[in-house]
Amino acid sequence: MNGADMIGAAWGWQGLRRGLAAGMAAVSLTLAGCTSPAPLPVVERAPAGAAPGPALWRVADADTTIYLFGTVHALPQGTQWFDPRVERAFASSDELVTEVDLSTIGSSGLSLKGAGMLPAGQSLRALMTPEAREAFEAAMVGLGLPVEAFDTMEPWLAAMSLTLLPVVRAGYQADSGVEAALGSRAEGKRRSGLERIEDQIALFDTMPMPAQLAYLEQAVAQTGRGAMALDAMVGEWLAGDAEDLAALINAEMIDPELHERLLTRRNSNWADWISGRLQQPGTVFVAVGAGHLAGADSVQDQLRARGFEVTRIWQ
Repeated sequence: MNGADMIGAAWGWQGLRRGLAAGMAAVSLTLAGCTSPAPLPVVERAPAGAAPGPALWRVADADTTIYLFGTVHALPQGTQWFDPRVERAFASSDELVTEVDLSTIGSSGLSLKGAGMLPAGQSLRALMTPEAREAFEAAMVGLGLPVEAFDTMEPWLAAMSLTLLPVVRAGYQADSGVEAALGSRAEGKRRSGLERIEDQIALFDTMPMPAQLAYLEQAVAQTGRGAMALDAMVGEWLAGDAEDLAALINAEMIDPELHERLLTRRNSNWADWISGRLQQPGTVFVAVGAGHLAGADSVQDQLRARGFEVTRIWQ
């Protein structure tokens, strides 16, 4: 199995991977050393007696209710998160909306292979400066991979691979992730996605080559700490601490342009979708990477800026 195959097999959790390492830092996934003009997020304090658990929000009008649930796309097997609050909201919903339609996940490996490969005759390492190449090769050796293993990949896909492999080895599995669990419980519900897989791949594939190489250098610099960072984020997610989760994500997201591309712009698009969906009656469960529902410019902040009231469900 080559690097592209491994990424394709694990693509189901790549939203949180964005939050973890896309800058280089998803979920979701996705500013240390950066300042942001965005307003501070609304911090909602837990009421006395509130049980810990992943954060769940609600936005509604007279005949429509939309739940917003932040997910982790891959988890260690046996992670318990489907608590009574989430179960009630999910059971009452007649529609499940995820980042991409769950039924299209199987085609992601092929889409990645088609988009993430360099033209024939080009080599990834040949695009690097001598210093960057030396660091990259050391990272590959540290992961137990041949230094030439990713030579046919575009820099963004090599960066994703370097980030993903240690986390997969640490036991994080898409089959144990939130989307997989929700999909297995969604019989009888309508299903749809906010984006296509091709749209998500294009977020990376359309980056200019200098930006891709910078992204790869950031991935190389942080090789080996991805699993520990993800462990910390999952801990905050399970505790329902959206504020601290946002702080961890921001500490990994060091490129403001990538933050805009992967989080802010998409959050705005999704807020527009939610605004439009509120014009139709029904109950909808929207499950997206937890990084999109944490911190400034979150989907909730975008909705509040549009005049909607978003409340957190604590119990």
